[in-house]
Amino acid sequence: MKNTLETRLGLFAAFVIIAAVVILQVIGGLDLFKKSYRLHAHFKNVQDLKVGDQVKMAGVVVGKVESIGLTNNLVRVSMNFNQDTPVRTDSKATIKFTGLMGQNFVSVDFGTEKGVRAEPESYLETVEQADLSALMSKLDSVAGGVERLTKSFTGDEISNLLGPFTDFLKQNRESLSLSIGNLRTISDDIAQGKGTVGMLIKDDALHKTAMKTLQDFDATANEIQTAITEAKTIVSDARLAMSNIIAAVSNANNVVAQVNAGQGTLGRLVKDEKLYTETTDAMGNLKEIFQKINRGQGSVGKLVNDEALYKNAKLTLQKLDKATEGIEDQGPLNVLGIAVSTLF
Repeated sequence: MKNTLETRLGLFAAFVIIAAVVILQVIGGLDLFKKSYRLHAHFKNVQDLKVGDQVKMAGVVVGKVESIGLTNNLVRVSMNFNQDTPVRTDSKATIKFTGLMGQNFVSVDFGTEKGVRAEPESYLETVEQADLSALMSKLDSVAGGVERLTKSFTGDEISNLLGPFTDFLKQNRESLSLSIGNLRTISDDIAQGKGTVGMLIKDDALHKTAMKTLQDFDATANEIQTAITEAKTIVSDARLAMSNIIAAVSNANNVVAQVNAGQGTLGRLVKDEKLYTETTDAMGNLKEIFQKINRGQGSVGKLVNDEALYKNAKLTLQKLDKATEGIEDQGPLNVLGIAVSTLF
């Protein structure tokens, strides 16, 4: 290699570039050789956050702020995270500061186990912190109020404030002493269990009575609850019965409508005039038959009204009875002979 001016300049430029990269890597924290991915977050106010500020997780630096810009009345903060940083979808980003005069940074929490790893270019949820300027203004106002309060505690001011109170104590010393004594007596009586209040505090029987009353009240409440449940059941049964009644009335209305329309047997009986005429004629014929029977006409009429037929039937039955008695007295052969002789 020739030791020429061009060679020296090239080597010098290479060394300068290498030195610049090393300085930026060590001092500036620029990770040129590390893989990273980008995530975004929207804030209402980024305080004094700047491009290049650190992004931390649990106090560990895991990235840098890449860019800050306005979008839709919000501030969009883009952050570069190291590739091995486990940022989840439910992780939240917060802008914090290291002290009253310290540098701002973006703090990202770990999220929960339900969250999955956030994809590159996705957006994180954010938590807004109180504005440091507003906080300092409020502290300034509080300090001014404290200063004004301390100024009022001068000799004259204290005298003006406590003077009327001191005069009141002097004028009512005896009354106040008597009242304090009475209060002491009352407190002693209560401590000894005297009086109504003392008995309320010291008497165990009253405590037991109160507890029993509460138990009875609890039992009564349970009974009321049971009664309410039974009442609900009765109301439900009544509703069911009412539904059945409504259904029955509806069915009855349908039956009446069918009868009025002449449908079915009952409808025909009500609406068919021919059937009514035939029924009337049949009733007339039946009436005429009964009249003939009552007058003794026809076979049935003679059977019903002829007394001679009744007497003949009675006489026949008597003869048959005697004949059976005679047969019982005869032997089998004689009975057979009588029967043969009778037949032939």
